[in-house]
Amino acid sequence: MPEQAPWRFQKIIRPMVNQETGHHLLRGRVLTCVDDQIIEDGIVEIEGSTIKKVGPASEFGTSADDAIQTNGTILPGLVQSHGHLAWDGIHDLAAQAMNDAPELSAYKCASNMLINLRAGVTTFRDLGMNKTNLVAKQAVAQGIFPGPRLIVCGEAIIQTGGHTYWCCREASGADEMRRAVREQVRGGADLIKIMACHDTLEFTDDELEAVVDEAHRNGLTVTAHATFDSCISRCVLAGVDVIEHGGSMSAETIALLVERNVPIVTTFAPVVVQSQPEIARKFNIPDWKIAERQKQVADTSRYQGLVDAAKAGVTIVFGTDCGSPAVAHDVIAPELAFMIKVGVKKDAYDAIRSATIVAARMSKLDSKIGTLEAGKLADVIVVDGNPLEDINAIGSVRMTFLEGKRMV
Repeated sequence: MPEQAPWRFQKIIRPMVNQETGHHLLRGRVLTCVDDQIIEDGIVEIEGSTIKKVGPASEFGTSADDAIQTNGTILPGLVQSHGHLAWDGIHDLAAQAMNDAPELSAYKCASNMLINLRAGVTTFRDLGMNKTNLVAKQAVAQGIFPGPRLIVCGEAIIQTGGHTYWCCREASGADEMRRAVREQVRGGADLIKIMACHDTLEFTDDELEAVVDEAHRNGLTVTAHATFDSCISRCVLAGVDVIEHGGSMSAETIALLVERNVPIVTTFAPVVVQSQPEIARKFNIPDWKIAERQKQVADTSRYQGLVDAAKAGVTIVFGTDCGSPAVAHDVIAPELAFMIKVGVKKDAYDAIRSATIVAARMSKLDSKIGTLEAGKLADVIVVDGNPLEDINAIGSVRMTFLEGKRMV
């Protein structure tokens, strides 16, 4: 393992935020996310930071009478696998990235962490906007501010002048790429993100090889912004561990993804939300972009590559790209609904698992979170209604527990 970030060595005398754990019995419909398991009248028992027991209410004897009757659905805390805490959804992300003072970015991170908790997100994978996610991770870990469990990349790494150069770590040449990776490692990054393309391929072969090698040598995975076939296949062949967004793909590229067990984090929410004028115009999305997005939503054939990949066995993981234009941090249901609509997920439960156990597995946290099972950390949420019948119910969060601490 690499050397820990400097702040890890600071002794915390007393956290500023220190929610207490306790003993809770929650009763209602339980979606454990273990396969398709549903317990219609179930109880989840939380003891301290972990789940003590999950099962039908009939198995709890007289203690079932003491359970909180939620009249809703109990499920694992959600995992947001592609988001940007320091972005607030305005259209001109470049201006925001270059002009926001670090202090303002910190406030935006703080606000968005609260929004995520209220939306049932207990684990958040932040894929970069300058260095603010490293500071947000410290704030949560040291009890300075409440937030979801954070998995962060530090600064995304790009070639000089590459895609979104205005909020990333620019580098040129293999040696400089290695230095950029080491800087993120030193800062406490949990993974490395690269911007592998925009309209054209980015990075030389030597640069790409250097990033992947240096990250893996330090025990970190590499995830790549990759949106078309030649970029996706190139990244997988180079040893990249996860593909962000995805796009059109040949049968050969799909076979490569399956062979190397490389998942894709799909992010449909920007297209879906920006196609809705009543929302998009509030974020200064221009009318020409709204019209373009409406065409993209209507033509589901443009997502056939992702559908073919899912059918072939490529793991598809939930992510919304929250913080990008018009995509608020509590936009959860629209992404899940579109995953079902286009066919990368077969039904509501399949979609929900992509935001729970499937996402946890991708981030190597599945032994701790992602399902409601005895012994796992008590990341538990309660929503009104039944999201299996109406996926929009996932947006009506009434309780959020993070490691047994009631955050909402």
